[in-house]
Amino acid sequence: PCYLRDWEMQVHFKIHGQGKKNLNGDGFAIWYTKDRMQPGPVFGSKDNFLGLGVFVDTYPNEEKQQERVFPYISAMVNNGSLTYDHDRDGRPTELGGCTAMVRNLNHDTFLVIRYVKRRLTVLIDIDGKHEWRECIDVPGVRLPRGYYFGTSSVTGDLSDNHDIISLKLYQLTVERTPEEEKRDREVYLPVVDNLKLP
Repeated sequence: PCYLRDWEMQVHFKIHGQGKKNLNGDGFAIWYTKDRMQPGPVFGSKDNFLGLGVFVDTYPNEEKQQERVFPYISAMVNNGSLTYDHDRDGRPTELGGCTAMVRNLNHDTFLVIRYVKRRLTVLIDIDGKHEWRECIDVPGVRLPRGYYFGTSSVTGDLSDNHDIISLKLYQLTVERTPEEEKRDREVYLPVVDNLKLP
């Protein structure tokens, strides 16, 4: 389990396969959850989880998908009561996301999940330029300590290779004012401040 207050997880990954446009799927997830890996319907792991899921979704399940281009990276914080809506690509519960063209690239692809002072940030380096680009930035995220990191993947009728080359966890040292110390005290249930779900 991870007992760090501020941390950064760097993920080196590769998604590749023979499927042509939209004939590949489904994607993979990086988890920070209370329970260790339990098989289930959310990118291979259980639904109604407690914690954080960051999803690299390579297949659009929702038919009338106009404004979103896949592959798509999104994040979800769950207190155990929410269900991931696979048919709608997790849209009802997502905190944010971005398009990330990560399939069949000839250079290394990375993503970083950073949790500092109750702020969740996801950055991507997928263009072969060794530059981070912001994908998700959400303040007011409260994640308990002592949860487990993990990764899972799933394919359906369509397939792909989802290679996790490395997961590297870094402790981040951050100065806090006395007010921030008070605000950032221990939490026991994952929650996002002022989150309005549809």
